[in-house]
Amino acid sequence: MPQDAGTPGRDPHAATGKRASALQIFLTFTQITLSGFGGTGFWSRLVLVERRHWLTHRDYVDCMSVAQLLPGPNVFNLAVIIGHRLGGLAGSAAAISGLVLWPFLIMIAVGLLYERYGELALVQRALAGISAVAVGLVLANSIKLASVLPRRWRPWLFVALAFAGIGLMRLPLIGVVAALAPFGIALAWREKH
Repeated sequence: MPQDAGTPGRDPHAATGKRASALQIFLTFTQITLSGFGGTGFWSRLVLVERRHWLTHRDYVDCMSVAQLLPGPNVFNLAVIIGHRLGGLAGSAAAISGLVLWPFLIMIAVGLLYERYGELALVQRALAGISAVAVGLVLANSIKLASVLPRRWRPWLFVALAFAGIGLMRLPLIGVVAALAPFGIALAWREKH
């Protein structure tokens, strides 16, 4: 049971030292992964810190910092760290299983449905609409992120060349990046020296 935030002299964010069963960890990470459409970072913090009270805010930030330093997806690393912290080796296995099992099964089901119904005009129109939304989200996010970049013309030249190569001429991504990267590195190095 979490500490009462209203009790005098008690820090509501003090370390809890909680333990959890493998089943509880599995179900919690299942909830996180099924809620986290588009990313699980928000849901991980909400569920682990605010709802379950398994971690303090500070503990969560510390675990996330370590997870970001390790190779691989942050949420996967976070699940291993927190699962181990709450339930040892079995907790880590339960956290990873809860995190990947349902998306895996859902994608298998979606793949089977697409194989069966993918040629229907309604499905094709829906996928075209989803593609347009995805492109819009990527562009909006890119513009927002680019707004904080220094105002220089060279990076925009590379953006335009990459867009022309991939988007207009339909060249392979890896080839366009391999062709543009040496020039970008050389220009960046030249500006620094």
